[in-house]
Amino acid sequence: MSQSRLVMGAIEDVYEDLETDVSEEEFREAVAEKVEQMGGLADEETAAMLLAHELNEGEVEAIADIEPGMDEVKFLAKVVSVGELRTFERDGEDEDGRVVNVDAADETDSVRLAFWDEQAQSIVDGQLDEGQVLRIKGRPKDGYNGLEVSVDKAEPDEDAEVDVDLGEGSTVDALRMGQSDVNVRGIVLETDSIRTFDRDDGTEGRVANFLLGDETGRVRVTLWDDRADRAEELSPGSAVEVVDGYVREREGDLELHVGDRGAVDEIDEAVEFTPETEPIDGVAMDETVDIGGVVRSADPKRTFDRDDGSEGQVRNVRIQDDTGDIRVALWGEKADKDIAPGDEVFVADAEIQDGWQDDLEASAGWQSTVVVLDENTGAGATAPAGGASGGDSAGGSAGDGSAGLDAFTGDDSGGADAEGTGPSGSGSSGSSEASGSASAGGGSAAAATAASEEVEFTGTVVQTGNPVILDDGEETMQVDTDATLTLGQEVTARGRFDGDRLDAEDVF
Repeated sequence: MSQSRLVMGAIEDVYEDLETDVSEEEFREAVAEKVEQMGGLADEETAAMLLAHELNEGEVEAIADIEPGMDEVKFLAKVVSVGELRTFERDGEDEDGRVVNVDAADETDSVRLAFWDEQAQSIVDGQLDEGQVLRIKGRPKDGYNGLEVSVDKAEPDEDAEVDVDLGEGSTVDALRMGQSDVNVRGIVLETDSIRTFDRDDGTEGRVANFLLGDETGRVRVTLWDDRADRAEELSPGSAVEVVDGYVREREGDLELHVGDRGAVDEIDEAVEFTPETEPIDGVAMDETVDIGGVVRSADPKRTFDRDDGSEGQVRNVRIQDDTGDIRVALWGEKADKDIAPGDEVFVADAEIQDGWQDDLEASAGWQSTVVVLDENTGAGATAPAGGASGGDSAGGSAGDGSAGLDAFTGDDSGGADAEGTGPSGSGSSGSSEASGSASAGGGSAAAATAASEEVEFTGTVVQTGNPVILDDGEETMQVDTDATLTLGQEVTARGRFDGDRLDAEDVF
């Protein structure tokens, strides 16, 4: 076999190993030019290998490998959703610019693709469909909503396969990264205010979030631009359906996004939410966890001055489940929440940090969610549209390795206000009137109330003011007294009940 035929075969082998949109004929011409440029310092086979390295530069195995600092990347991705055409004014130019954002994904992550001008118009003209697999070349950057790639070239690849499912995910646990046209029903657990931001094209964007829960879990819903107004129109406890959403990943967690094509509709149906939480005694430093329990004490809100001169606010509450208790710092708007001793709360995405006297504490900042369950969803209860189920529903069972709401109080009946407990003396099953007083147990106090007898209650002061809250390790008690007490002091209060409070005649 001649040397020339061997070289031609080597060039063919190098070309076959390439994943490129350059034709073989163009590649061979480039090899010849490379040999001439190098003045005979490299043969054709060496020149072919050098060209292959240049063509493969920027090629990444998956979207997860793309970083904003890269000059140029090439990758495969499946189209998840196609946005609408937006126009904007360019400085010093008469013609408006055009852009279309496309969400794409592979098995590892998702990415927003920006198509500009002629490419954007071609998408509007119907040359791009959801589900298509594209071979993309572009420049990555860190956008407001995460990774973005400004597309220089994108071509369909009918032979390539990207394992990303498109279609409905009827429950939270069925959501998968890259899905589009997703419909999910659930309960609104908490809503955030609208935030604005400036896009690269000079337009102003709007975004808001709310937390959605169903019987399988919870997910953060992100509302964009005109859809952001829904966050301020919804109330915690409302049953809703997210229509035509799409799933993206942010900092390791899935989020359900709603754009121009999507909607959030209130529904007149019962939806169940059963939170799964970590046992309080099992949390560790620097973890981000979901915890829940009964509020033992709640301090007054405090304000402070930040370094930038703005004013911040924080409020500390202590919550307890059947494994232990922990102080939770509520920051910003969360400090305004109506939370009182005896309330059952669910805190999602709390950061575990060093607290006072080296105790661990949970920090609930802007990325966290704080839900008062007996005001919104109850303990694993079904909630009708537009309203709360109340605290009189049965408690949800704990998931494997987690503490359910029935474990918050150590009461197997699943609720703090089960029949015969709490100092309200009503005797009614599941009475919510006891909320804010005895969190568990309390049978002897209830009996004394019914008989209007004088009782004594010994416990530690966990909240001062009016009323004083005492905790004996099994239940908390609201006490009306003029006595001057301090946090941590152990006292005995003697008196009779007035409603759900102990009217103390003597404290010693």
